[in-house]
Amino acid sequence: MIREPPQTLRDYGPLAFPAAMLTIFFVIPFGTMIAVSFFQRQQGGFYTPAFVFDNYARFFSLFFGKVLGFSLFLAVSVAVCCIVLGIPFTYLLTRMSRRAQILWLIALLSILSLSEVIIGFAWSTLFSRTAGITNLLVMLGVMKQAVALTPGFPAVLTGMVYQALPYTILVLYPALVRLDPTLTEAARTLGASPVKSFFTVVIPALRNTIIATLIMVFIFALGCYLLPQILGRPQHWTLSVLITDQAIYQSNMPFAAAMAVFLVLVAVALVGLTILIGRKGAAA
Repeated sequence: MIREPPQTLRDYGPLAFPAAMLTIFFVIPFGTMIAVSFFQRQQGGFYTPAFVFDNYARFFSLFFGKVLGFSLFLAVSVAVCCIVLGIPFTYLLTRMSRRAQILWLIALLSILSLSEVIIGFAWSTLFSRTAGITNLLVMLGVMKQAVALTPGFPAVLTGMVYQALPYTILVLYPALVRLDPTLTEAARTLGASPVKSFFTVVIPALRNTIIATLIMVFIFALGCYLLPQILGRPQHWTLSVLITDQAIYQSNMPFAAAMAVFLVLVAVALVGLTILIGRKGAAA
């Protein structure tokens, strides 16, 4: 069947509703945010319409550089941890019985139903000194006394990995299910160990999927807002937290808008990269 291109304006009718929704909920708000990012901030938290680059010039300050650097480092760390944990788990999941796979997938979907607030306060309780997991280690004789594991970078990383890992597994699952099992069987027949066949057959076959998943988790972690505040200290706050701080508490809406524009552009660029990788993978 050959799809003919639209001939009249009526043929574009089905696109009217999604185009209107995209304009109302993305184009107009994003355009407003771009305009505000060029406004001039006045004393007392007010700002006036202008066209200045002062807000973007602050990107080159040491303070913004530290926040951006930590946000990128944290997002990369979360993405790498999710891939390292998610690929073996998903591979073993696809080798289970159908009933076991369904139970695990239901468990993963139940985790996705939890809000970021619940996850944050649950991990803060587990990492606390009074009711945390260190009390269990004291009972087992591993530690002499219970200590608080939060706030700190390990707590922030753990909470964000816990939140992003189900997404990672659910994205990797279809690709691993479609993977031909005879490939690993052939590698085993040729003398490769299970671990070697996993790294020489499974990982290369999923290269594009792994890269796309890395980018997806990176974008997800880059926009994390609550977990760094609940589980970390101010030096562990991400760019999203800084945007809120500048907009609400510092009354610096133009600088907050400039940072938000930067964050959106980074996310859009990474989404475009993911689509490009997916097209190359489909063409191959």
